[in-house]
Parts: sequence; structure tokens; C-alpha cells
Amino acid sequence: MTSIKAKTGLKIPEIKIPDLIKSDPKPAESPPRPEQMALITTIIERGSGNKLMKLYTDNHVFTHIRSEGTGTATSEILDILGLGSSEKDIVFSLTSNSAARALLDRLDDELRGAVPGRGIAFTMPLTAVNSLLAALVTRSTKKEKEHDMDKEQKSCLIMVLVNQGYTDVVMDTAKKAGARGGTVIRGRWVGEEQAPQLKGLYSQSEKDILFIVVPKDIRNQVMDAVNGSHGVQTKAGALVCSLGIDRLVHLG
Repeated sequence: MTSIKAKTGLKIPEIKIPDLIKSDPKPAESPPRPEQMALITTIIERGSGNKLMKLYTDNHVFTHIRSEGTGTATSEILDILGLGSSEKDIVFSLTSNSAARALLDRLDDELRGAVPGRGIAFTMPLTAVNSLLAALVTRSTKKEKEHDMDKEQKSCLIMVLVNQGYTDVVMDTAKKAGARGGTVIRGRWVGEEQAPQLKGLYSQSEKDILFIVVPKDIRNQVMDAVNGSHGVQTKAGALVCSLGIDRLVHLG
């Protein structure tokens, strides 16, 4: 402690103050930066979604959204391939990049027999996500060893937003261009018409969202074929886009 004494003749009581100069406080450590996030999309036989989410949770992937979809393959093809029903559960799982890569490695190896149905699972990188959600996911996820991944993406997810009633013809066009199959989710358009050139999008509010996974080298030809025959200025009103896939594995 440092003492301050009066230097006058007056009797002033001694005042003691803490010596704050001797040691500077350590700067507060900034929290660790959340790891980049990835989205795992799993398309599996209807009724297997809940069991699959439990399997994922047991392997440190905790955040899921389950939806329902329909496969585009005919019943004859399903019987030949042994794929069962065309009804699908679609599970979207948010996790860190390292946990997503580790999970897909296990699905392709020691977890292959534990998957409750047949289907596919693939990961897509997320360029941005809510910071609080990312921090919570990173904190609750076991840190996995980084895996060597091919920098060149080999597969793509083509998404086609199309008026209901035109999914089959759009899928037929995609197959003629090289696609093997797809999965359909029902949706509804909630935007407002902004340009006359896009009037096909607004001809009806009920929409189908068609997910088609293809090798990257045929992505453009599939997208061009669908857009050329069923684009937004046609009755199908198809809007086509694609996303890169980091890793894909077949389940079951």
C-alpha cells in the first residue's frame, strides 16, 4: 500500500490507497472462434429418420430438422434395386466441419451396419451461420481430428423449384441428361411478383422442390436441359440452382 501524508501544518488524517501501478491486470482472453459449420443432408427410407437422428446424436451430431419427401423412382425400379418404399425421411443436421467429416467416414465404415435404412448422406459447407448457434454447436460437439479431403468437389446438389404437377416431366428431362433420380419436398411460394419475365414462378403458389444429386461433370448439362425445357417462362415454371457437396456416402 502507498501512503499519502499531508505536508502542511494542519492535522489531516493519513489516507491509504491501493497501489494499482505495480501490476497491470491481464487482458481478458477472447473466447475461441467457432469452427466453420457444415450441413449434413440425409435422405433415407420413411420411418428411419428418428432412429437415424439418435445414431447421429450418439456420434456427437446433435442438431437436426426432419422433413418428409417422396422419391422419383418408379415402384418397378425400387423393387429391382431393393430400395423399398419411395416415401423418404429427409434429415438436415447442423454441426462443425470436423464432426461432419468424421461422421461420414464412420457411416462409410464401422457404422454401415448400424444405419436403420437405405439412402444417401452428404455434407455441404455453410459460408455463414448465426454466431450464437455456431458457438453452442462447437461447444457441445466433440473436437474431431481433421481429415484430409479432396479440394475438388466431385458431386453437386441441383435444386429445382417447380409448379406442382410438373415434377415427373422435369425429372424425365433430368434423367435424359444423365441424372439417376431425385427426391421431392412439397412447398409453397410466399414471394411477390417483381418482374414479368418470372411470371412462371407465380402461376401457382403450390411448389415442389426437387433434390437431384449428380456428379459435378454433368451438372451443367442437367441444369441446362431442365432450364431449357421447363424454365420460369414455361407452365412448369422451374427455377434451377446448385450447391457444392463436400462428401457423399451411400447408406445401407
